Amino acid sequence: MATLHQLPALASLRAFEAAARHCSAKLAANELSVTPTAISHQVRQLEDALGVALFIREPRQLVLTPQGRELQAVLSESFEAMANAVARLRAPPRRQAITLSATPAVAARWLLPRVNSLREKHPRLDLRIHASHDAVALDGVTADIAIRYGKGQWPGMVAQKLFDNVFAPACSPALKLRRRADLKRHTLLHFSLPRSRSQPGTWSEWQQQAQVPGLDVSAGPVFSDETHTVSAALQGQGVALMSLALIADELRAGNLVQPFGPQLQGLPFYLVCPQARREEPAVAAVFDWVRELRPLG
Repeated sequence: MATLHQLPALASLRAFEAAARHCSAKLAANELSVTPTAISHQVRQLEDALGVALFIREPRQLVLTPQGRELQAVLSESFEAMANAVARLRAPPRRQAITLSATPAVAARWLLPRVNSLREKHPRLDLRIHASHDAVALDGVTADIAIRYGKGQWPGMVAQKLFDNVFAPACSPALKLRRRADLKRHTLLHFSLPRSRSQPGTWSEWQQQAQVPGLDVSAGPVFSDETHTVSAALQGQGVALMSLALIADELRAGNLVQPFGPQLQGLPFYLVCPQARREEPAVAAVFDWVRELRPLG
């Protein structure tokens, strides 16, 4: 069996394959950006190396000999395979999409203002944000990664704590609310999860600790989306019991104030993904990006 170092020069093989395909030294020369004389010279060198005639040279065309047809068939297939391989390597990497599930408030108030940093870091990666209060399946179909609040224990999952979830009264500074005793003269804004048996950070729970006389914690509008509660508070429509982490930007800017306590400790937020997929490049890229985001609060 012949070894690679026994093969004729690649330049002579390329010249012959092009001349055989076009049946013309001139057309082969145009394709390879050389002169017809150079093509003829390379083909002659190849014939001398092989010890066989590859063409019958007629006045206006080249006619392949049986040996020439045999060599052309092999070379054409080989060069096509090489061209396809090079084209695949040169092709831009395929875009990948990762779905990150989070509560609507976390998605809107923490993730969305920061997604540009992921696009800058991984331009071929498309982030899809799935906003839901439900703990959806991380099966690669509904979602790949999630931000969940809980105790950090999910079987088969990698869980990385992101931030604490502390609730306290917050409102627009336009309300000029200073004392807990004055709270009963303001509208209470409520957030309530549909079909939820347990609700973190409720006014009823807060009142059990604060014991504000005459405060009716059942009164006031109820929102099923926490972002709507925040919007109502920003507009000065009342006082909301909110996760301080999710309104950190508004507190820093002075658009909301936290006039008093007590604060209620909720379950922390965790970044979660299936243990079996943690090292997949696209999953790892999004997981590490979320983990490295600027802390809230």
